[in-house]
Amino acid sequence: MALQKQERRERIKKRIRKVVYGTTESPRLNVFRSNKQIYAQIIDDQTGKTLAHASSLEKDIATATGTKIEKAAMVGKLIADKAKAINIEQVVFDRNGYLYHGRVKSVADAAREGGLKF
Repeated sequence: MALQKQERRERIKKRIRKVVYGTTESPRLNVFRSNKQIYAQIIDDQTGKTLAHASSLEKDIATATGTKIEKAAMVGKLIADKAKAINIEQVVFDRNGYLYHGRVKSVADAAREGGLKF
């Protein structure tokens, strides 16, 4: 069953990545979700470089208490702060094949509150 679920997510991911492409002016905000952690990256697909990253493994987030959704919101706020530090305001959101709810939505909403536009 898990193999079919993973294959389904990969198909959705390929469909999304046909359209979502990060440029220098508007890089891609990629979200990866594991069972326990959540990771976010800002990627410039033209050069193939990761410009900024944040995860729930960082010290201030890992030591904080709260649910996984609350920690995902902290990751979203942190990635927005790091993006502002390198003068990025506009991004395209890549949900990486995950459904847009729960932790993925929490990262996106917190990043918007932090000042990113997408």
